Amino acid sequence: MMEKLREVLEKNKEEYIKYLSELIAIDTQDLGHGIAGGREKEGQDYLIRLLEAMGVDEIERDQMTEETITESIEKYKEGNPGHDYDGRYNVYGVFKGQKSRSLMFNGHMDTMPPGDESLWTSSPHTPRIEDGRLYGLGAADMKGGLMASVMAVKLLKDAKIPLPLDVHICSVCDEEGGGNGSIQAVMRGKRADGVVVCEPTSRELILAHMGFVFMKVKITGKSNHSGAKWLGVSAIEKAVKIMERLNELEHRWLLTYKHPLLPAPNLNVGTIHGGCAGSTVAGDCEFEMCIHYLPGQMSHDQVVSEVTDEIRRFAESDLWLREHMPEISIYQAGGPFEMEGGPFVESFKRAFENAEGKPVVIKGSPAGCDSRLWRNIAGCPTVQFGPGDLEQCHAINEHISIKDYIETIHIYAQLILEWGKEDKADE
Repeated sequence: MMEKLREVLEKNKEEYIKYLSELIAIDTQDLGHGIAGGREKEGQDYLIRLLEAMGVDEIERDQMTEETITESIEKYKEGNPGHDYDGRYNVYGVFKGQKSRSLMFNGHMDTMPPGDESLWTSSPHTPRIEDGRLYGLGAADMKGGLMASVMAVKLLKDAKIPLPLDVHICSVCDEEGGGNGSIQAVMRGKRADGVVVCEPTSRELILAHMGFVFMKVKITGKSNHSGAKWLGVSAIEKAVKIMERLNELEHRWLLTYKHPLLPAPNLNVGTIHGGCAGSTVAGDCEFEMCIHYLPGQMSHDQVVSEVTDEIRRFAESDLWLREHMPEISIYQAGGPFEMEGGPFVESFKRAFENAEGKPVVIKGSPAGCDSRLWRNIAGCPTVQFGPGDLEQCHAINEHISIKDYIETIHIYAQLILEWGKEDKADE
């Protein structure tokens, strides 16, 4: 059977590459991290037509709603409010197999915007192949993984190998806006006995990723002419001192927390805005930061509490800030992910070795993704594996190795067969 799969894969690989190229050619970008909307519709419609042509047994469009995201925020602290969902919907397809056991492949249709298109060698939505790489916006993040999962089903069908289990294709929108698409799918009750999140993983099996919290801090000062600086209070200078205190907190975390697959927790100040002119003492300043924290050992509430307490303790020691407390808010957050072995992980290991002839390397990822949602909220055994390299995400001249894409189709097909051997009663 393995040789048959290899033969059919080699015979049809140009067709499988064509489908990915056609999807890359469709503009499906998130706008303003989803707040201003998204262009996923044409890509989702393309996927529906492809799934129907493959004989999908069930197909569903699931219109995104603000109510669902609000419910998730209230119950799980997961979700990003205030997004424009006009014409934006998830697509769920099911190919029925011989057993009631199920396997889901989860991927997102949306991409980030291309940035300055003049820096691209060719148009972001004009796929081109050069030196064994397929270039185009979303090639790695993550149309390559999404299409590889669909092509894994097609490979088995082309090889006339019956599906041993139900295969779910879950194509979501608004992932780049913080994961709202998968949040909606989970809140709608979508589940499977095993879930593969098809993000690019550099051919490594990701079994953990860090949680994240985005926070904004606003400081009020007192503006006046800089010639009499002593009569004013610089909000920028106060912000710098707060950031120094937060660096001390990050250092304490570094000494306290360790994880075998992940780096130490960290706190990054990514933006700072303040003042109006060099000749004026800054009367206002705000900065935004992202905190990455470890699964199991740390929690969302703990991180928010420690950061807030650190800022407030400093403010209470400062004569001005004591009466003008900094405003602290959270504008995006997502939990960590960890999968500690089990039958599904072992099935993936066997599938990878069957396809590649060597063991898979197990790693953790510093970047968060939808894996957390399928594991933490849906409670599904979940792994993260897909074609492409993490450094290609959101990059100019984004590309994916064609070899990686084709081999991942084979790995996914082997996983369908391997997981189909398992019996629910044995878990």
